[in-house]
Amino acid sequence: MSEEKKLTTASGIPYYHHEDTMSAGARGPLLLQDFILHEKMAHFNRERIPERVVHAKGSAAYGTFIVTHDITKYTRAKLFSQVGKKTKMFLRFSTVGGEKGSADTERDPRGFAIKFYTEEGNWDLVGNNTPIFFIKDPKKFSDFIHTQKRDPYTNCKSPTMMWDFWSLNPESLHQVMFLMSDRGTPYGYRHMHGFGSHTFSLINDKNEQVWVKFHFKSAQGIKNFVNDEAVKMKGEDPDFAQRDLVNAIESGDFPKWYLKIQVMTMEQAKNYRFNPFDLTKTWSQKEFPLIDVGIMELNENPRNYFAEVEQAAFAPAHVVDGISYSPDKMLQGRLLSYPDAHRYRLGANYEQIPVNKCPYAINNYERDGFMRVDGNAGANPNYYPNSFDNIKPDEKYKGLPIELDTNIADWYDRNGQGENDHYTQPGIFYREVLSDYDKKNLVSNIVGAMSGIAGPKKNEIVNRQLCHFFRADIGLGMAIAQGLGVNVEQAMPKQHDKQPVTV
Repeated sequence: MSEEKKLTTASGIPYYHHEDTMSAGARGPLLLQDFILHEKMAHFNRERIPERVVHAKGSAAYGTFIVTHDITKYTRAKLFSQVGKKTKMFLRFSTVGGEKGSADTERDPRGFAIKFYTEEGNWDLVGNNTPIFFIKDPKKFSDFIHTQKRDPYTNCKSPTMMWDFWSLNPESLHQVMFLMSDRGTPYGYRHMHGFGSHTFSLINDKNEQVWVKFHFKSAQGIKNFVNDEAVKMKGEDPDFAQRDLVNAIESGDFPKWYLKIQVMTMEQAKNYRFNPFDLTKTWSQKEFPLIDVGIMELNENPRNYFAEVEQAAFAPAHVVDGISYSPDKMLQGRLLSYPDAHRYRLGANYEQIPVNKCPYAINNYERDGFMRVDGNAGANPNYYPNSFDNIKPDEKYKGLPIELDTNIADWYDRNGQGENDHYTQPGIFYREVLSDYDKKNLVSNIVGAMSGIAGPKKNEIVNRQLCHFFRADIGLGMAIAQGLGVNVEQAMPKQHDKQPVTV
């Protein structure tokens, strides 16, 4: 039997009266001097840190990434340095729009955020279970997320808000169709793919650079709820995905994903028919085939949800030598906003929290701040350069120069520069990716979701969104129009750009 432990305060002072407060007599008022009461209640009042604005409901696990194929001709990143190399990692799944207490089977994209603990620092690959997103400029992000949250008047989720925004932003169509297909309700987290989504870059030991997309293919296979099943599960077990992940790992059924990459050269990007850094578009796998890299396995549940999952912090800005950014506008916007969100939620020293801490050497001149817990570098100098320590910048990590297309800075509107084809890829997704069964469910899900549009602008919003579906595929537009009870003759493709649709 293990040695009995003494009950103590947070400062280590042993005490006895844990369940009763000192009072003036058995029935008298409590005494202010019983500081145990104040410590317990004050800490309890502060147990909840600010909730994530997005991705609030999440699940996570530790695991191992193993390199199975050589990609050193593309990157000098040490975690890919040799076949068989193992790197510890941490993966957090999440829903996007719901609060922390919401159901994890909601129709919603799923976050897919990975922290690789490499010997050259932590690499955070912060993506989703879709290769695309609703918008391509970060200035729209807060507006978009507002439409996925609660109406400021009713404090309820609003289909009108969502479809109004989507119909006014046709670039969202590709992701909307992914979301409205059965991929929008995955069967837990183990049966879905993950994507870095953005375009990144790889740099090899010759300083040669290529553009890259990261794909994680589920070894368990894709499995989705149909809409009625997802709705039913929201009521039966709102924590289905969390429970499924924990139980699978606890029973030794470790989920796995295969990492694959797509590579595009600098020259190919310059001459490509659309902007390869546009987050609303995918790269054709026929033109840029998937290249095998390695396998990721989740094999360890966190011991404490708050300490390791709620306090986990991921930032796309955290790349390691051999991996870098791209001109993807959404990625550029996230480089600043993610660390800023973590400093707000967790404090300036959030990277000292064990789940976020790099397990290898950390040397810098950042000091002080709320909740500094690592000794604050002791008596060492807090400035650079200095005459006392031996910390020196290593020239081998010197960044590459960036070649700019122009020296003119401007505000490029969303319909300019030939970037307004929002329909070709959604059409391909509908015709070539989805089976007949999937198409039927997609139409049913869209009709069900759009049926919630209400208010004096209903006809206008429905008409505008139907136009987008028609432009993607005539058959898709017709099926949705019929499902909504729209006058189909008025909604025919030859007329839908010219005439309003009657609802």
